[in-house]
Amino acid sequence: MDAGALPALFLGGFRGFSALDGGLGGSFSLPSADWLANCLPRSVRFSFRAFPSPRLFVRMRFPFFPLIAAAVTAVMATSCSTSSLTIINPGRSSLDAAPPSPQLIAAAKSKPKDRHRMPVYAFGERNRYVRTTAYTCSEADHLQYGSANAIGTTLKYNHRVRSAAADWSFYPLGTVFKIKGHSQLYVVDDYGSALTGTGTIDLYQPSRDLMNLWGRRNVEIVVLQWGSLDRSADILSKRTKFAHCRQMYANIQRMRSAIAATAMR
Repeated sequence: MDAGALPALFLGGFRGFSALDGGLGGSFSLPSADWLANCLPRSVRFSFRAFPSPRLFVRMRFPFFPLIAAAVTAVMATSCSTSSLTIINPGRSSLDAAPPSPQLIAAAKSKPKDRHRMPVYAFGERNRYVRTTAYTCSEADHLQYGSANAIGTTLKYNHRVRSAAADWSFYPLGTVFKIKGHSQLYVVDDYGSALTGTGTIDLYQPSRDLMNLWGRRNVEIVVLQWGSLDRSADILSKRTKFAHCRQMYANIQRMRSAIAATAMR
């Protein structure tokens, strides 16, 4: 093999590996037999073309290619960008929420229920008994977005304010709330397909350890400021090719119509 063949083979083996998709959006593709054969000395070209499986040939002769691809993917999959984040080590105590009040839980029993059998509140009710989960940017379904939220800004996590994801027809973009027992505020600046049609709020955590530490909890929240239905609808209207965005957009349109009809009475 001449001196230029190995670099060419290395680059050829990784075509289709897209950094824009977080390293996972493309596919690891091996070069064609003819292309590989042209990188080899003339004396072995014929025998290489006669080899029953060119892909097997490359894997046998150059086994480090898949290992390199796996290593690159692993690094991308386990790291979240922390630029413009103020990361703190919260410890277990600051992740513990105060128990919801018995009166709130009792009142929730008479509410309609979502698919998780949690109460669905009328828009505008501020004190709520809510199912919460946690997510982080190194999860498979968030890799392509990195540390960006649904509006393209950086997910927040510091001692003052933290990001949360929700169905925007339940909690419009920009909604600010507090969890009972926590000092920091949470702002809804993200959404997720699994949240659509439910009152579940997904709390952003900057690492898998913190995500797993939070797990799934039913907590008491108070909404301090409602977000904008108009801004939520404007963003979602441009993303209706996605089923969950289409569903949230349709729900917001119905809500705005109902609000307008009530205001005219």
